[in-house]
Amino acid sequence: MWSSRLAFILAASGSAVGLGNIWKFPYITGENGGGAFVLVYLLCIALIGMPIMIAEVMIGRRGGRSPINSLRMLTQRDGLSSRWTWIGWLGITASFLILSFYSVIGGWALSYVGQSAGGIFTGSNADSIGALFGGLLSDPWTLLIWHSVFMVLVITIVAGGIRSGMEKAINILMPILFILLLVMVGYALSSGDFAQGFAFLFQPDFSKLTTEGVLTALGHAFFTLSLGMGVMMAYGSYLPKNVSIVKTAVAVSVVDTAVALLAGLAIFPLVFANGLEPGSGPGLIFQTLPLAFGQMTGGVLFGTLFFALLVVAAVTSAISLLEPVVEWLEEQKGIGRLSGTLIGGISIWVLGLFTILSFNEWADVHPLNFIPVFENKTIFDLLDYVTANLMMPLGGLFIAIFVGWFMNKQAIENQLDIHNGFGFKIFMFILRFITPAAVATVFIYNLI
Repeated sequence: MWSSRLAFILAASGSAVGLGNIWKFPYITGENGGGAFVLVYLLCIALIGMPIMIAEVMIGRRGGRSPINSLRMLTQRDGLSSRWTWIGWLGITASFLILSFYSVIGGWALSYVGQSAGGIFTGSNADSIGALFGGLLSDPWTLLIWHSVFMVLVITIVAGGIRSGMEKAINILMPILFILLLVMVGYALSSGDFAQGFAFLFQPDFSKLTTEGVLTALGHAFFTLSLGMGVMMAYGSYLPKNVSIVKTAVAVSVVDTAVALLAGLAIFPLVFANGLEPGSGPGLIFQTLPLAFGQMTGGVLFGTLFFALLVVAAVTSAISLLEPVVEWLEEQKGIGRLSGTLIGGISIWVLGLFTILSFNEWADVHPLNFIPVFENKTIFDLLDYVTANLMMPLGGLFIAIFVGWFMNKQAIENQLDIHNGFGFKIFMFILRFITPAAVATVFIYNLI
């Protein structure tokens, strides 16, 4: 068990706070016009993210096992079809696949810590920084080294178990993450165009918001809270019975959202102060920001701190992605914690080699080119697309349906400790109707 409610909040927040907050949220906000997108995103967190998180944690705590075995136990207990266990399989598979490429991107951040500390960005122009990033992606051996270092970090933490490994690491890493983030916001306040960055992030301009932007906000709200991949079920299985699931889920959602907004406040003032483009896409972190750090006073120090922040965020998420796999191996195969972590971690590391090669040697390999929706996608593109746009939404959709329509209602009420009939009815209405409709919309849109 987690030692306390705070330990679970830190761990679940660490899972939710990752590259999605610091790498992805700022650039998709930039691409979709800023404030109006942020407003829609916050609404999506409340109506889609939190209800599914509550449902996932509840399944995990009530089952007390890995996602697969928790669902198996609940279906037997409630007299339901055993086919529902496929949700657990879907979640664990998604975690496995996501970590295989997530660790490669985490390796990029590790590489940039050293690059920034060495002052390589100082005085650089856009072409030289673009060439630096392109050179990193084109060198499979360098990518392999950083991918391996990242996975060794993650395996070492998870092998220590819940309290001695994961909780201890989270108790150190999360405060570091918050301190680094606040330092970066302070730097943006003193060295960037903070007024313009703040206005961009918090003044809604609905003329810039498109239908695609709304659906992107919906999809990201889902992705950022680590939903639909078994993580919250696995973490929920270690949650003590006397801890409020609802209050805890709200706290995790607030922390996750606060980190995303602070990341925006740290990044956009620097972007505007240097006349750069906020909607520059995925390269915002690895190409646009290094250019800003290279032109600013104290850029070497604060650039290094920023990429250290990115590494910490990536590690806290990565350990949560490995945990469901390890928990299942321990239960199903009857092996020890260390053996399960090594088997799971090394298997994921091997799969990560395919992502590495898809940036260079196999850049022209498009395995599923004959399927229109997968046309021109590399192996990395396929893994990213299938997990984020198909597996996670499907998992979340069926979790909402399973809990909202099939799970024992008295058990739900007891687990959530909601004795106010009105509050329980509101929760069930959102979980039964609003959440599935929204997730299904994103899923269908992504397919089309």
